[in-house]
Amino acid sequence: MSAALPASSREWHLVARPHGWPKAEDFALREAAVAAPAEGRILVRNKYFSVDPYMRGRMNDVKSYTPPFKLDHPMDGGAVGEVIASNAEGFAVGDHVLHGLGWREIADVPAKHAVKVDPDLAPLSAYLGVLGMTGLTAYAGLFDVASFKEGDAVFVSGAAGAVGSQVGQLAKLKGASRVIGSAGSDEKVKLLTEEYGFDAAFNYKNGPVRDQLKEAAPDGIDIYFDNVGGDHLEAAIGALNVHGRATICGMIAQYNATEPTPGPRNMALIIGKRLRLQGMLVGDHADLQPKFVEEVAGWLASGELKYRETTVEGIEKGYDAFVGLLRGENTGKMIVSLV
Repeated sequence: MSAALPASSREWHLVARPHGWPKAEDFALREAAVAAPAEGRILVRNKYFSVDPYMRGRMNDVKSYTPPFKLDHPMDGGAVGEVIASNAEGFAVGDHVLHGLGWREIADVPAKHAVKVDPDLAPLSAYLGVLGMTGLTAYAGLFDVASFKEGDAVFVSGAAGAVGSQVGQLAKLKGASRVIGSAGSDEKVKLLTEEYGFDAAFNYKNGPVRDQLKEAAPDGIDIYFDNVGGDHLEAAIGALNVHGRATICGMIAQYNATEPTPGPRNMALIIGKRLRLQGMLVGDHADLQPKFVEEVAGWLASGELKYRETTVEGIEKGYDAFVGLLRGENTGKMIVSLV
């Protein structure tokens, strides 16, 4: 069943609900005892875990699409690791699995909530990003929610992030007429155009988003993929052509706001332009997973799809990685490595 197990594992707990920006004292890295897995469960030594913007919402004690983190309990999130003990049929010591109990060194996982992954098909960390939840978010949000079709002009906010960078590239691979991205630094803008193949990109800190988008997309846009909200959403509503579509995936600009944030001031345009703005959660699109992995793995293998990861080393840096993500310090997927 297993070799000798470690006596303990470190794990991150939420100890206070943040007001505004999360602070170090809202979290604690604690020791927990490790026991052999019960029937139907496996023990996984995590190699990488994911920090994602949606986790900020789970730190608030409010009713939402996913339950809030419990205080003084380990937080969770996407992780990939190696099975070190198994009491479940179909899983053996040495298997690599993707599961939802990150933020800890060793996870006691119900086998039904673990999926085997192949480290020979792609690096293990890729299953948390380009081949994982963020990748499926990009794929489903563009093709399913926004009803992308060849010839569409696409604008992506937060375009250097894990989701945004993949949206832009997928649009190009499927025949977009023009792909525009916004990002928060000149270095990221260069990455979008020179490595990811965006037709145009701009630094939203260099001037009003509305003006920069108009210059980058003089003929308007057909699809807006929203990771930011705020002034980006208002600018996109102004730039969308008749029958344009917007996938509302994230609104990181207001996740740490302590007061209600104003909505776009130009929403009357939705009527005349017959726009469709639709929110999305990746969990609604699990049926696309097989097709997504097959198609994206092919593009990765051919080199047509590129991705970046920002890796922070060591479980003790979990909080730093998460806050860095909220501040936009990552390029591509933000990963915490325990290797």
